[in-house]
Amino acid sequence: MRALATFCFRHARLVIVVWLAVLAGVTFGAQSAGVGFRDVLQQPASDSSTAQDLLQQSAGGIGGSTERVVFETTGVPVVDASVRARVEPVLAEIAKLPHVESVVSPYSPEGAQQVSPGGQVAFANVTFDVKADDLTSQQAHDFVDVATREQGGVLKIAVDGAVASRTLAPPNLDDAGLGLAAAAIVLLFTFGSLFSMLVPILTAIISVGTAIGVVGLMTHVMDVPTVSQEIVVLLGLGVGVDYALFIVTRYRQALVSGSRQEDALGLAASTSGRSVLFAGVTVCVALLGQFTIGIGFLNGIAISSSIAVLMTMFAALTLLPALLRVFGVRILSASVRRDMSVRHRKVLPEGRRWGTLARAVTKRPGISTLVALLIIGALTLPVFSLRLGIPDAGLLREEATTRQAYDMLSKGFGPGFTGPLVVVGRADTAAERAAAEEVHREIAGHDDVELAVPPVVSPTRSGGQITAVIVYPKKTPQDPATEDLVRSLRDDVIPRATDGTGAQLYVGGVTAVQIDFARAITDRLPLFLFTVVAISFLLLVIVFRSILIPLTAAVMNLLAAAAMFGVLVAVFQWGWFGIAATGPIEPYIPVFLFAGLFGLSMDYEVFLVSRIQEEYHRRGNTVEATVNGLAATGRTITAAALIMALVFFSFVTTGERLVQESGLGLTVAVLLDAVVIRIALVPAVMAIFGKANWWLPEWVNRILPKLDVEGTGHSHRLEDPDEPQGPFDWFAPAVEQVPREPRQITGQVIEADVQMSGAHYRR
Repeated sequence: MRALATFCFRHARLVIVVWLAVLAGVTFGAQSAGVGFRDVLQQPASDSSTAQDLLQQSAGGIGGSTERVVFETTGVPVVDASVRARVEPVLAEIAKLPHVESVVSPYSPEGAQQVSPGGQVAFANVTFDVKADDLTSQQAHDFVDVATREQGGVLKIAVDGAVASRTLAPPNLDDAGLGLAAAAIVLLFTFGSLFSMLVPILTAIISVGTAIGVVGLMTHVMDVPTVSQEIVVLLGLGVGVDYALFIVTRYRQALVSGSRQEDALGLAASTSGRSVLFAGVTVCVALLGQFTIGIGFLNGIAISSSIAVLMTMFAALTLLPALLRVFGVRILSASVRRDMSVRHRKVLPEGRRWGTLARAVTKRPGISTLVALLIIGALTLPVFSLRLGIPDAGLLREEATTRQAYDMLSKGFGPGFTGPLVVVGRADTAAERAAAEEVHREIAGHDDVELAVPPVVSPTRSGGQITAVIVYPKKTPQDPATEDLVRSLRDDVIPRATDGTGAQLYVGGVTAVQIDFARAITDRLPLFLFTVVAISFLLLVIVFRSILIPLTAAVMNLLAAAAMFGVLVAVFQWGWFGIAATGPIEPYIPVFLFAGLFGLSMDYEVFLVSRIQEEYHRRGNTVEATVNGLAATGRTITAAALIMALVFFSFVTTGERLVQESGLGLTVAVLLDAVVIRIALVPAVMAIFGKANWWLPEWVNRILPKLDVEGTGHSHRLEDPDEPQGPFDWFAPAVEQVPREPRQITGQVIEADVQMSGAHYRR
């Protein structure tokens, strides 16, 4: 790490030019080639996927995307001649668009049921011969533009369906700039230097811009969800500023201690730089754990977010040293530079208060642990009401055409018309067709069904026949009653109606697909959780040569995750604070946020505990090491968490529910992890365990690879015979005792530490 940082420092102009050239290149390439985000909810075999496969065999094209052009009138019936004269030319032009297979007008005999009982709302069914994702973005916009061009006056028109959803504007990310501005203020207050503030901000902006371009190009080789772009910005800005902050902090400390700029950078690179490298790789490993779910939608999010983290990590290790060379000692505040020039020494500002806090926590670790657990427990309580599902269009922004169509259909026909189900089966024999008729009669009498359209038989390309029954529930797609209806149809109604006939019918449609998608993710969550926790545990064992530290870290992260999801339930399911309309939590949100939480928490875990470990190697007393480690890192961890939280929280105002959930969830997770867990719970637990924190079976120690994250190069530990015994110290082995003496940390600087109220004085 030192060699890489030194090279970038000595060739600062070249490194900066290369980064800017890469940024410009990938941005231009993405804009020239265009981006093709695809929200494909592919899932393993299920009832709904089988139904979709049958529909795609239809020679009539009913397996393609079906859209609804919804009309609403004010003051006159929708069947009025003046309205009809405006609507029918629109439908005729839609029929001429590419890939449009059929258009069923509400004014035709087969479309008689497409006019609402009140006569003010009607819709036309538009069937494409391909899926929505197989259409280009321009074709989707052309379809919506043609469909809505005649609206105005007494006539309002909107479009509902997957094709129309592709025309929705991306979330407004202008507020992310406000988050960056707030982060800049925190940096300025923390460091007291304009240039110390600029370096992390510039590093984050350039690296995130590059990541956006790379992800844009990646959409041409794999399916990448639309939300990935927002996640790249959200995650990239947060960790980008954090990683740069860690290195800048250590660099400033080395300068204050008297090191030359290049030596100070070498020390920062070999200590905090190693931590950034390890933390960045660990975040990516946690995010890539989403592959264990086995769903392409999450794979795209995993790769996109990992690219964002890798870019910010690489920028912190290469671009940052170059910027430090450009800004020189101006990275320090004017008062610090003046003090150094007069007295050649400086009291590290973070020591006193954080040392006092650490001593208070470790003095009464039981009370500190109890208070921290009570806070986490209170936030966790709502998680027992967590319900996973895909919210319907009723939670979209009001200006979205799909939201307008949703409101119009709900008003005219009832909420169930916004998410119809399709019961599909083969109809090659008379028995199968008779079974479909019986299924229709059973469904029509179901208490939760508003309307069941009689079976429609269509030929297949292979010469057979399929039958389809359109079912309109009474409740909205996101209502629990609709999920209960789907379960009832599959487990009770259809088996009873087809008993003894040999017929097989399957429940499909967009709503059923979403229900099955949520269930598929839920079923795979245990494997995903185990994978992420196990990998994080193993990596921490390798780093800290300890069993208890990784074990307690895993438990604390699980508690933090529960608290994070508890807050999401309170805000987005219960409607606290009025941030968003209420509805279920998207099933992929727990996956992404859990991976992000475990990854990001590693930043603080490594940064804090590696410093504690360094102090333990020097002092041999866990409590003293914890106090001094927290004194040296407390301000940086808190500032980093506040900065990341400000960036994340700025996304809560975007209006896009998925981005709001991600922003709020990560905000809660970061603040809880940095303030409650790292500042209170970790020091308290380490004080309770004492020397047992560093216990590792010798046979495990022999087989594990050696990984020196902080670059301290220690091969032995000190042991303080006066260290308080923790309750689990009976299995902590004896440790080699060596005399205490000052330690040379660079070629020029001899460091002697004097403990005085938790502050470090360096000469």
